[in-house]
Amino acid sequence: MVCFGMDRRGVVRAVAGVVLAALCTFAARADDEAAYRAKRIRLIQWIQVFTMMTSADTGVDEIDPRVLAAMADVPRHEFVPDELKPHAYQDTALPIGHEQAVSQPSLLAFMTHMARVKDGDVVFETGTDTGYLAAILSKLAARVYSVEYVGPLAAAAAERLKRLDYKNIDVRESDGFFGWPEHGPFDAIIVKEAVQSVPPPLLKQLKPGGRLIVPVGPPGGVQTLMLIERGQDGQIKEKRLIPVRFRPLQGGERI
Repeated sequence: MVCFGMDRRGVVRAVAGVVLAALCTFAARADDEAAYRAKRIRLIQWIQVFTMMTSADTGVDEIDPRVLAAMADVPRHEFVPDELKPHAYQDTALPIGHEQAVSQPSLLAFMTHMARVKDGDVVFETGTDTGYLAAILSKLAARVYSVEYVGPLAAAAAERLKRLDYKNIDVRESDGFFGWPEHGPFDAIIVKEAVQSVPPPLLKQLKPGGRLIVPVGPPGGVQTLMLIERGQDGQIKEKRLIPVRFRPLQGGERI
């Protein structure tokens, strides 16, 4: 029999070549994933060391193991531009376009630790960027609602999270200043952008017993990362944590 100009032996050789190429590609991808996994483990180890080194300033000498386990499971290289994948597991912020960046992993670990996210919690975050923190939060909470003001980033994050099979995250293009009232109140809120003062809508959407992490201070300057808690009696308590630098919360006209 002749198939596209080849005899039976030629067909077998061609099929064998395709199979071998596929196996080689699969093996290369497996090797890449193993290498990325090893880099993630080293990043987690560094975060543990860094946390102990800075404990005198932060008051925290150990990150919640659940947070570290979530970070070890989330492939940060999938949440950065292709050209920056070799740097994905460095403890540094990485640019993602639109004058935005994926935040430094050790800082995200600290913020998530201070938010004390529990299994059944519903969490809100501003500044989805590529969806990296939303993916981490999805491992810790029942539901994550994330908003991003930059439309292309919001759309790309939603597609990426769907492709990577994160099922308990909702992303939309929106102004984080106003929260997401249809799904509030929230057990925890994490703001990854600087504000001059805490947005009143976010305070309104914080449950009794809820925790809000937010950088407060001048845009373009040094802010103070704040932990804001609403007691079961509705009273608000504030705690200053550490100095940080975040880009300003983007949005439109606000009253």
